[in-house]
Amino acid sequence: MHLTNQDLQDKQAWQKAGIQLPQFNREQVAQNTKQQPTWVHFGAGNIFKAFPAMVQQQLLNQGIEDKGIIVAEGYDYEIIDKMSLPHDNLSLLVTLKADGSIEKTVVGSVVESLKVDSNNTADFTRLKEIFAAPSLQMVSFTITEKGYSLVRGDGSLLPDVEADFAAGPATPQSYIGKLAALCVHRYNSGKLPVALVSMDNCSHNGTKLYEAVHAFAVEWAKNGFVQQGFVDYIENPGKVSFPWSMIDKITPRPDEGVKEMLNSLGFEDAEGIVTTKNTYVAPFVNAEETQYLVIEDQFPNGRPALDKGGILFTTRETVDKVEKMKVCTCLNPLHTALAIYGCLLGYTKISDEMKDADLVNLIRRVGYQEGLPVVVDPGVLSPKEFIDTVIEVRLPNPFMPDTPQRIATDTSQKLSIRFGETIKAYEKDAQLDVQSLVAIPLVLAGWCRYLMGVDDAGNAFEVSPDPMYNEVHKYLADIKVGQAGPFHTQLQPILSNQAIFGVNLYNVGLGERVEDIFAELVKEFGAIRSTLRKYLV
Repeated sequence: MHLTNQDLQDKQAWQKAGIQLPQFNREQVAQNTKQQPTWVHFGAGNIFKAFPAMVQQQLLNQGIEDKGIIVAEGYDYEIIDKMSLPHDNLSLLVTLKADGSIEKTVVGSVVESLKVDSNNTADFTRLKEIFAAPSLQMVSFTITEKGYSLVRGDGSLLPDVEADFAAGPATPQSYIGKLAALCVHRYNSGKLPVALVSMDNCSHNGTKLYEAVHAFAVEWAKNGFVQQGFVDYIENPGKVSFPWSMIDKITPRPDEGVKEMLNSLGFEDAEGIVTTKNTYVAPFVNAEETQYLVIEDQFPNGRPALDKGGILFTTRETVDKVEKMKVCTCLNPLHTALAIYGCLLGYTKISDEMKDADLVNLIRRVGYQEGLPVVVDPGVLSPKEFIDTVIEVRLPNPFMPDTPQRIATDTSQKLSIRFGETIKAYEKDAQLDVQSLVAIPLVLAGWCRYLMGVDDAGNAFEVSPDPMYNEVHKYLADIKVGQAGPFHTQLQPILSNQAIFGVNLYNVGLGERVEDIFAELVKEFGAIRSTLRKYLV
C-alpha cells in the first residue's frame, strides 16, 4: 500500500490493515475548492495534519463541508516537494490512545499544496488567485512563534525583513513579507474581508501576527509602495481580523515503533526524511487522542463549520482565560515539574514517570491543591476536568514518546508564567497563604538542583539547552552533592531574579524556603527521592 490516490482505490487492502479512508468524493471536493477556495493554511507540519486537517475531514465525511484545505508552506519547501506532492497531499494519522488502542486514518482534506515562494511564479500566482477570491474566509497558521518575529535577539531587523521593507511587495523573501504581499493583493482585489488565524502555541498569538503584518503595511505605506488605505484595511477588524486562539495537542516526531508497525501492515510509505532545514517529516503523523482548539469568533467573511467538529469559538477574553488555565495551572506547570524531577531521577519517558508514586504526588499537589484555588476558570472548559485528563489519560499514555529532557528545554523562560503567576495570585488573595505552598517551592528548588547536571544516583547528565544557563550556573558551579548548607550566598542572585520567577522569591517569603529545600536536595545522593517523600506525605 502506497499513500497515493491510485492506491486508495484498493479499499479492501486498507480495510484489512485497519486503516480508515476518506468517506467523500475527493476529486469533487478538490474541484469545489479550486473554484471557491475558503481556507488556506500556512505551515504543513504535524499538528496541522493531525488536528485541523482531520477535523475538516470529519466534516467532509458528514457532508457538512464540501471544500477542502489548501496548504501553503513558506519556510521549508522540501516538505511540499518530497512529502506532499509525491503522496497526492494525503497523510496518515496514527492516533495513539491511552488505553493501548491505535486508530489509523488516511487524511485527505488537503487538496492542494503550494510553496509560498515569490520566486516560484506558478505557485505564487496561484496564491494570489486564491487571495483574490471573494470566497476566501480563513487563512490559518502553524508556523511556530518565531515565525512571526521580524527582529533578531538584539532588536535589529532580520536581513530579509529589512530588505523587504525597502523593496516593497513585488518579490518579498521574508515569511511575513510574503503574507503581507498577498494581503496587498486581496486589498487591491476589492478590499475583500478575511480572517488571519494564528493557531500557534504562543500567548496572544493573533496580536503577534497582527503586529508583524501591520509593521509591513506601515513601512510599505511610508516608502510609497502601498496606499494608506491598505494600512487602514489591516487595522480594521471588520475587514481583516486576527483572532486569538489556544491549541493543545501533542504531536511528537515520527516514532520508529509506529513506522515499524505500519510496515508490518503492508504500508510501504512509512519512511520519513530530515530536510536540509532539519525538519523531521514523514508520510504519517503520530499523535495523542486528546485535543483542544479554542478560537476567538471574529470572522468578517464567515468561517468553515469547525464548531461542528469540536472546535470551540468564543470571545477573546475567554480564549485568554483558557490559555492562562492551561499554561499557569492545568498542564504546563505539571509538565515542568515532571521534566525537572524526571531528569534528576533518571527517567527518559514522561509516561514512565507517571508510574512513580512520588512524582504523581508532586504534580497532583501542583495542580489540584496549589493551582486550582487560583485558577482562571474560562467557563467553556472545566479546569478540574482538564487536569483529570492530563493526569489520568495524557501523561500516562505509554505510546506518546515524550521525554523530560525535551520538556526541560528553556525552563528559565517558563518558570515565571508556569509558577510565578500562581505565587502572585496567592499574594493578592487575602484568603490564601503563600506560605502554604509546598510543591511549587519543591519544583523551584529542584530546578536549581537540576542545573548541577548530576542525578540522584550520582550520574552526570546533559542539562537541556537554556538561554539563562550560563548566567545562573556560575553561582552553583562550586556546589557539590554532599555539602551542607546554608547556600544563601550562591542562591540569592538566582532566587531574587524577577525575570526568571516573575517575582523576587524573597519578597514573597519563599526565598528562604527554596534555599532550605535545595540544601536538603544536595545533602547526599538519594536525597532527591527522600526529600520528595518528606514534603509530599
